[in-house]
Amino acid sequence: MAELPATHKRTHDVAPSTVFADFMKSGWAPSPLTGITAAEVAPWCVARRNALSAAFPGIRLVIPAGTLKARNADCDYRFRPQTAFAYYTGVQGDEATPDAVFIMEPNGVGHQPLLYIHPRSSRETDAFYRDARYGELWVGRRFTLDEAQVRYEIQTHTLDSLDDLLNDKKESLVLRTHDASLDLKIDTHQREEEFTAFVSAQRLIKDEYEISEMQAACDSTERGFADIVRALPAAVSTPRGERVVEAAFFGRARIEGNDVGYTTISAAGSHACVLHWINNDGDVRPGELILIDAGVEMDSYYTADITRTLPINGKFSPAQRSLYMLVYEAQLAGFAAVKPGAKFSDINRASQEVLARGLADMGVLTVSAEESMQPEVSLHRRWTLHGVSHMLGMDVHDCAQARKDQYIEGIIEVGQVLTVEPGLYIQSDDELFAPEFRGIGIRIEDDVVVTEDGCRVLSQSLPRHPDDIEAWMAHLSR
Repeated sequence: MAELPATHKRTHDVAPSTVFADFMKSGWAPSPLTGITAAEVAPWCVARRNALSAAFPGIRLVIPAGTLKARNADCDYRFRPQTAFAYYTGVQGDEATPDAVFIMEPNGVGHQPLLYIHPRSSRETDAFYRDARYGELWVGRRFTLDEAQVRYEIQTHTLDSLDDLLNDKKESLVLRTHDASLDLKIDTHQREEEFTAFVSAQRLIKDEYEISEMQAACDSTERGFADIVRALPAAVSTPRGERVVEAAFFGRARIEGNDVGYTTISAAGSHACVLHWINNDGDVRPGELILIDAGVEMDSYYTADITRTLPINGKFSPAQRSLYMLVYEAQLAGFAAVKPGAKFSDINRASQEVLARGLADMGVLTVSAEESMQPEVSLHRRWTLHGVSHMLGMDVHDCAQARKDQYIEGIIEVGQVLTVEPGLYIQSDDELFAPEFRGIGIRIEDDVVVTEDGCRVLSQSLPRHPDDIEAWMAHLSR
């Protein structure tokens, strides 16, 4: 990484000599961007903004993209805009820039959408070579105001002019905690909680564009899992082989998408019993299982969220297969529960009933499956702690700030996209199970879209049944 200007971490504070400044501004060929067209998502964003406008008439709505976050010293994490900002503007992938602000400005009949950005630092400015955080020489070319306006079909302004708008102290709502400087400029409003819940809940029902992007994310993720299977021999022969697996998937995510949608879980052996295992520093051993929870995030920021538990040597042992089939049957029950008009909580209950019965049949429950399903008992939850479903979209746990009655305690509706992901985790020191079962963790997770008569599994083409998994792995290993 190139060293930043010596006198400042981000911007050269000492003005260059006139001779040098003039020299840096001279001799450059024109570099306009050609062929810019409106983003494919732009018409969908208009409909989203219209719904937002109708919900908050007469109030200025302020949605920040967020700011750069330091990883260490003067190095920042790769920027990814705040989800609501991307949802309403259509900004995607490497077009996103930090500090941008989207505003819905009341105009009497609704709202005028406005986009405030750092525009391109052209060769006529000092910033292109002096500003190490935003300058073009350091971080690449950004859109000009005109280019951004064509791309997003939103009136654009420079961020330097934002204070001129905000200084009038008009009644305003802001999505807080994403831009500290912006939070200080806008007074707290009694409807902020409602605003936050609305922009989250609006994503509960996906439009056609969103569903197509999520299908693409699942398709790309399937290819990433195939890459993992091909990498297993190298993972077995390499110390910390879980990271070989993680790296194989990350390569697919960066080639075909924007990034991974969340930190990949690559959990071999008993690490699969740690629900959020992201250290990924364990060895990968033949004869054990490996649980991989991973998703490709597309340039549109829509992500898949898929989990497969695979036999490292390509074959399930009898004990592994018996536990796997219990989880498999629990997932089928979860799929069957996904239908319009059902409760969101029905998905979890359907899968948990199968798991409870299976655990009772294995003799590890000290009560019946029916008694264990009572909320005040729930003994089966010792081996399956997490919920079975969550909404999915731009955020891997999408719509998380929607009201309970809209989501957790809500009714399933056509157009929702969610996961079905039962799991069973037998810790290595769990003496309630026979030794051959200990240290086995299994989760099967797929993404579904709710249809008029049930659901469609977006990740259907990635094998789930153990026979299909073994055949698929054998084919990829040839």
